[in-house]
Amino acid sequence: MTKKLWGGRFSQDSDAQAWALNASIDFDQRLALQDIRGSLAWASALQHAGILTDAETQEIKAGLESIAEEFQEDRFAFEPMDEDIHSAVERRLTELIGPDAGKLHTGRSRNDQVVTDFRLWLMEHIPQLDIALAGLQSALLSRAETDIDVIMAGYTHLQRAQPILLSHWWLSHFWPLQRDRERLAELTSRTAVLPLGSGALAGVPFPIDRHEVATDLGFLSVSSNSIDAVSGRDFVAEFLFCTAMIGIHLSKLAEVIILFTTAEFNYFELTDAFTTGSSLMPQKKNPDAFELTRGKTGVLIGNLVSVMTMLKALPSTYDKDLQEDKVLVFHSFDTLTQTLPVLASAISSIQVNAETMLAAIDDNMLATDLADYLVDKGVPFREAHTVVGQAVRQALDAEITLSELPLETYVQISPAFSNDLYAVFDAGNSVARRASIGGTAPQAVAQQISQAHNALEAMQSNTLLEV
Repeated sequence: MTKKLWGGRFSQDSDAQAWALNASIDFDQRLALQDIRGSLAWASALQHAGILTDAETQEIKAGLESIAEEFQEDRFAFEPMDEDIHSAVERRLTELIGPDAGKLHTGRSRNDQVVTDFRLWLMEHIPQLDIALAGLQSALLSRAETDIDVIMAGYTHLQRAQPILLSHWWLSHFWPLQRDRERLAELTSRTAVLPLGSGALAGVPFPIDRHEVATDLGFLSVSSNSIDAVSGRDFVAEFLFCTAMIGIHLSKLAEVIILFTTAEFNYFELTDAFTTGSSLMPQKKNPDAFELTRGKTGVLIGNLVSVMTMLKALPSTYDKDLQEDKVLVFHSFDTLTQTLPVLASAISSIQVNAETMLAAIDDNMLATDLADYLVDKGVPFREAHTVVGQAVRQALDAEITLSELPLETYVQISPAFSNDLYAVFDAGNSVARRASIGGTAPQAVAQQISQAHNALEAMQSNTLLEV
């Protein structure tokens, strides 16, 4: 078959450049197996509706299964007139079985066909992204278990704030990924709505059992409105939001690791396997994997903005603009499934300079503990905050630390101070005091590690929709 699927009404050949612009075969061929699955289910539906005979159905299905093997074995030969994956499959089916192939498209439009294929593709590939996210979570959780005894400076506004466990910091990047996975799981159920049987926009005039088609293909429900079914791309925008949010979480993690590997921090050292050198400066060791992660996040956000801009003013049911949605989804999916395993391996191999981390903690970072000390003595916190601020100021003026400030100076600032105040200046004690749920104390972090293991196991047993 060399003619177009829609050529009967036209008397003039397509302009070559316009044809190239219009064609989507270069990228939508990734939907080949989903297109064939949808066609197999549609053939059964046409048979049950009395449109196809048993013999025709068997012939069509055998042809489609043969085409699927060609794709799986990378033997399928595309032709110049293959406008998209749907026309390519129908062209090849006609070559294999003859004119009966033309009966398969009865009641079906490429409008409901493509969105069915696309939903199927996402239903099959979201679990792959979920697995990659779980791999990074596992790496972070492993680090939290390994680094449970390492105390570091916690930061707000990129200024040293309070001592925390490094494990607590690692886990602060675990939980955003958990939310990402939960969003993907929710998206899977919303994606699993069958549009096939909506036709171009008005539905199908034949007694097609759409619920049977949905069950056959693994969809959870059937679309309620044929217009919405062929035009709706909420699931695309939502997937791209999920990938952009994942990118933001990865970029945040990458940014701090980049900072921590600088000579100025020297908290982390990356192994040679996950760094690159300079073509000019022999001494350089660059954190390219993390910088690329940060850079690719901009592309992930851009893909989301692109599809939202595309969708905002489409005037009818299906518009050709929607052809571009697949490029964005494929690109975001490929970007993350390539990036996530590299990050997991790189994080697992990081060398932690625990002594450097501990040395970065100074007395000023324990100022809040000093205020808490006064609270334990019955001083209202707001007053304690002011009192300790005065102590900090005097220590700065004297160019000494808070622990070097004499007791008489403390007592002059507030009579609530006594000689037991100096026990406050211990980072380990500071960390241990913060034992509330979600806090940085060792027992709280141990509980958090247990919760993280439970979360991973729960997601694994509650596997995403299998198609």
